[in-house]
Amino acid sequence: MWKHLLSAYLDFSKKERRGITILCVVILLLAILPYLFPLFIKPPVVDYKVFEAEIASLEEADADSTERFYPKSYQRNDSKSYKTSFEKAEVVNLSGELFKFDPNTATEAEWSRLGLRTKTIATIIKYRSKGGRFYKPGDLKKIWGLHPDLAQRLVPFVQIGHSNADNVLLPPARKPEKPGLRGVDINLADTTAFIALPGIRSKLSQRIILFRTKLGGFYSVDQVAETFGLPDSTFQKIKPRLQLGVQPVNQLNVNTATLEELKAHPYLRYAVANAIVQYRTQHGAFSTVDDLENVMIFSAPQLSKAAPYLRTN
Repeated sequence: MWKHLLSAYLDFSKKERRGITILCVVILLLAILPYLFPLFIKPPVVDYKVFEAEIASLEEADADSTERFYPKSYQRNDSKSYKTSFEKAEVVNLSGELFKFDPNTATEAEWSRLGLRTKTIATIIKYRSKGGRFYKPGDLKKIWGLHPDLAQRLVPFVQIGHSNADNVLLPPARKPEKPGLRGVDINLADTTAFIALPGIRSKLSQRIILFRTKLGGFYSVDQVAETFGLPDSTFQKIKPRLQLGVQPVNQLNVNTATLEELKAHPYLRYAVANAIVQYRTQHGAFSTVDDLENVMIFSAPQLSKAAPYLRTN
């Protein structure tokens, strides 16, 4: 019985055996065919000298375009270096004239006499023009671009408001309100207060508060205009009713904040946040907020806008 079954399934006719033989030969040829290609097809000859010449020209062009930004001490063949030449020593003028001054009213000439840089003076003037005020001598240290050593030197000479015998700090002056109109503190107002403004409905009020929360607070009334979906015409109508109180903004420590925390800020996002973390990893902690200028992707206008929300300690 078993022999009958085996013969029924394993016996082949002459025609079947010929077909199996041809099939095996075809399979064998297909298997060895890739190894025969080099015998018939010659690989193209690559002239590496042309490639090396192109690389040399690119490096020369790159050197010309970056020499004005990086000191010549930067070693191009140091693959571990991440533009260490960005680290620059800041020259601080500690020989300026010392005298009592009010940072809320001091002129550009007086700031210059105190030893401040032109760029820092412009920052202070702009801050005051946006409604910002100094309420205590220590507020001087929060000015972006003012070196901590110089700020510490000037703090003892700060006098806010009109000084008297006890050197009492006067409360900040407020603009008189029109009859029937009530100002809205943009850092403390809830949805109800914003809805009371002309042209502001429930969704817009929620968006303003959400934007304020993501920022960490407003430092300028004009920031409200950046709220998504708020028409400029509506903002111009409500702007006279908006007030900036004394509530400080929340600041991120750029030396300890995680990538997730940094990229969540509307003024940073992922690209800038990632560049900050990578630079911090390569070079260590930032000494001052000014050091963020070393991060190439962080433009000066962007840094100026985000600086009030950043700190290094």
